[in-house]
Amino acid sequence: MALRATTRVSGSALSRTTPDRAAAVAQQLHHECSILLELYSKRETFTADVTVTDGHLVTVPPASSQLDTKDKLWRLHSALLQCHALLERAIAKEDEELGGGEKGEYESQRKMVKERLSLLLDNTGELLKAVDGKAVPTPNVEGMEIKVPTELFELKCWIYRVFKEVEHWAKIAITTLQDLPLVKAKERVRTMLRRSTRSARR
Repeated sequence: MALRATTRVSGSALSRTTPDRAAAVAQQLHHECSILLELYSKRETFTADVTVTDGHLVTVPPASSQLDTKDKLWRLHSALLQCHALLERAIAKEDEELGGGEKGEYESQRKMVKERLSLLLDNTGELLKAVDGKAVPTPNVEGMEIKVPTELFELKCWIYRVFKEVEHWAKIAITTLQDLPLVKAKERVRTMLRRSTRSARR
């Protein structure tokens, strides 16, 4: 379902279409994460005061207005790669320790979030390539240290934190992608066209 949007676009068309497409995928991912979190909370009967913790699982340089477009995209892409590694580990650990039941709405939603995150990674990678003009080097996430709790309740809380982290970075992705000069320029053109159309109708 989510994979239909993975059609490749090359050349100048890539730089025109990728920001909007990536922003739309990020919005879908954020929405799907909120559904996943709700399903997980019901599944594990969590309460908000138990699951809320300080700090983030993903480590990237702090955001700054001094960063140029390429650096902003690189920061986002790196964070999403870490999210993907965390999500894969969380799903594998959950199936290993807590699985065994029939596949239902929760499992389908979890799979959808993972696929949507992969699609967003592809899109940000394409956008980086369009901005930089060369292949995107992939940060090494294989050596990323992922500390997974061994105690059952702590593990359940950690899985929830992973889902929250993906939701958090989906929200950051929306803001970052919509703030790109390419997207802003297109939005100005759309606004001007709407205004000229309204003026012509009067």
